[in-house]
Amino acid sequence: MLKLKAVRPEWVTLIASAFLLAGFNLVLWQHLFEITATNAQGIAMRVAFGVMVLGAFNIVLTLLAFRPVLKPVLTLIFMVSAGVAYFMSQYGVLIDAGMFRNFAETNATEVRDLLSIKLLAYIVVLGVLPTWLLWKTPISYRAWHRDLLSKVLVSVASVAVIGGVALVNYQGLSSLFRNHHELHLMVVPSNYIGASIGYLREQVASAQQPFVKIGEDARKDLSWQTHGRKSLTVLVVGESARAENFGVLGYERDTTPKLSKEAGLIAFTDVHSCGTETAVSVPCMFSNMGRKDYNASKAKNEEGLLDVLKRAGLDVIWRDNQSGCKGTCDRVTIDDVSNLKDPVLCSSSECRDEILLQGLQHFIDTLDKDTVLVLHQMGSHGPEYFKRYPKEYEHFTPVCESNALNNCSRDSIVNGYDNTLVYTDHVLSTLIDLLRSNQDKVDTAMLYLSDHGESLGEYNLFLHGTPYMMAPEQQKHVAMLAWFSDSYQKSFAVDTHCLQMSRDQPLSQDNLFHSMLGLLEVDSKVYNPELDMFAGCRAPIIDGVLAKK
Repeated sequence: MLKLKAVRPEWVTLIASAFLLAGFNLVLWQHLFEITATNAQGIAMRVAFGVMVLGAFNIVLTLLAFRPVLKPVLTLIFMVSAGVAYFMSQYGVLIDAGMFRNFAETNATEVRDLLSIKLLAYIVVLGVLPTWLLWKTPISYRAWHRDLLSKVLVSVASVAVIGGVALVNYQGLSSLFRNHHELHLMVVPSNYIGASIGYLREQVASAQQPFVKIGEDARKDLSWQTHGRKSLTVLVVGESARAENFGVLGYERDTTPKLSKEAGLIAFTDVHSCGTETAVSVPCMFSNMGRKDYNASKAKNEEGLLDVLKRAGLDVIWRDNQSGCKGTCDRVTIDDVSNLKDPVLCSSSECRDEILLQGLQHFIDTLDKDTVLVLHQMGSHGPEYFKRYPKEYEHFTPVCESNALNNCSRDSIVNGYDNTLVYTDHVLSTLIDLLRSNQDKVDTAMLYLSDHGESLGEYNLFLHGTPYMMAPEQQKHVAMLAWFSDSYQKSFAVDTHCLQMSRDQPLSQDNLFHSMLGLLEVDSKVYNPELDMFAGCRAPIIDGVLAKK
């Protein structure tokens, strides 16, 4: 039976610090080698960086090196760090408060998509085995006063080493940290510990804030008096749909064969998201804060677009086929279809997006109030793109059928992703056809806007959630489409020819709040016409005819 010799706690903390730096930070070291020179100065920079991180780890662990604390803390760090190291290596993600928010607010389906044998191997090799060895190793603690003196000496020595290395390499290190802010988001475990603290601080701040109502003066303007019948405005919130791969937006592949033939479809070419993850983009796009002023804790305690529309007298319904609305639909009618048991559209606790259209004809037939219907898609959610569409929409092959994207060829990843857009094309065109077929009795319209984009291996990044300032265009440049029935154009004075002519103007999710208020003719002080993308394309109605601008 294995019996190890007792060791002092300072040796345990030093060895654990070295193991954390070497075993869990492969992504960090790869990046550091890429951004530093191969000459003697570059090597010195790498060594200095490593020594400083090692010293910082050692200080923190030394302060935690008490008999009832050290082994449980190291066990938790090893296990969590193993998982974090896997996801960073697998998908190129950076860990900040936003990424931690994604983890904290995900659902079982999304978690299941990320599980793999490789993840298990990481946890066993980097988590379970070191933990087993740690608990088999007896630690020889001193009397409390001698132990305290040892901690002081080790901490002072570590600080001295960090300070000395920093002074010797000051110029190079200051340049490195100034030009590469991403480095602190790549150091495991300090990145996720800092991210979790930031997220918890955000939750505490949110809980302490009073709930704020906005647009309390909201009402339908006088134009509604000219409407002869009810209206249905469908807002489709897409998922991970980057503009770069939409055929209707100029992609070399025809990923939108049906939408490309839709008469009157307007495809906006230059639209950017508020964030790079659902937990930010969805509440942000429905708020009136705008990306620059967006605050997550404030957004949790403040009304948004759907509340204002409801207060103005519109019926508002959120139909969800994903992980929820992130608080934006908490005060309107919610219809969660993601867990239905439809034998055709649902399997393995997940439903395909056509489920969002189920029963829509009956819904229209019984419509008795002007309504805004929000459809929240599963869309192109990764990494298992092949699960997002039926086999008959697999137009591009071969397809990566694994969540270990870095083990697949980039072509197979792109093929799988593009197939999700082919299916989205089918869902949206089916929706438009349904709305068009009912325009003789209901004024119908559709606006589609994706929450964020997606990385498919560019710059060794996959999925989404990269901090906004560092994120590539693929995660921020999103698809937005609009379609208006003839009767809707007349009732709401929308000049679609004008919109087609202005489809290339720069827009963002900041425009959604004010554009929906303007489109639906809602009067309120919170409305800003400068952010209404339809404002310049609403023509007056003269003698019952929409005047051309």
